[in-house]
Amino acid sequence: MAGNKMKMHMLSGGRLRMSKRTYLPDAARGETIDLPVSCVLLRHTQGNVLFDTGCHPDVATDPERRLGTLAKYMQPIMPADDHVLTSLKAVGLGPDDIDVVICSHLHTDHCGCNAFFKKATIFVHALEVEAANADNALDRGYIRADWDHPLKMEIFDRQMDVFGDGKLTLIPLPGHSKGTTGALVKLDNSGEYLLASDSLSVRANLDQRTSPRNSLDVDQFLNSLDEIARIEASGVKIICGHDEAQWASLQKGPHAYT
Repeated sequence: MAGNKMKMHMLSGGRLRMSKRTYLPDAARGETIDLPVSCVLLRHTQGNVLFDTGCHPDVATDPERRLGTLAKYMQPIMPADDHVLTSLKAVGLGPDDIDVVICSHLHTDHCGCNAFFKKATIFVHALEVEAANADNALDRGYIRADWDHPLKMEIFDRQMDVFGDGKLTLIPLPGHSKGTTGALVKLDNSGEYLLASDSLSVRANLDQRTSPRNSLDVDQFLNSLDEIARIEASGVKIICGHDEAQWASLQKGPHAYT
């Protein structure tokens, strides 16, 4: 790619089913919601970046062993080959081709495949490392097997321009967890995108200004929602972390946004 042009590929990192009331408080008791797990490949002249690594392959084949008590609340509904490794293969890349992994946070469905990216530098917010090491980490959605590996880590605690050219900027958006972070992506032809991850799992929370039940800090979450709304008002397209309708509308795999 000439200059500092960048391409963005939407990749599947699995699929889960949860209680709909977790995200939409007015949903009927017992109603469920299907949640695509999104990962994003960014191909920059300075390296290949993966935003989130999705669910570990074992989540599909042996969820109780991989997820433990979390399997009661997060039901895997993806086939065994629906994970970020096969998604990368579809665009001609393997784990060793990834130079940077950005963890929006360290919940199991966002960093489950980190261990496979042995040559990458893992970017993660300092408050996520703290939360993942806390005594109640499993109750909060953190599984040590997902993130605790002898990999190079770049720990940050504020907004960060990854390549120094304004193409990829990490923006802390706390509330869902202490260190939840989004990524502002600037593409030459398609415009700007905010990869919101679980600072906005489903679009309805932004439209209704409501906080999901799984938010760690409701006030922080709503403040982050307001920041997302401000960013959207400036013309940026928002990519939600788990919105089924939006996911169906996106071009995926080899079909890149440029």
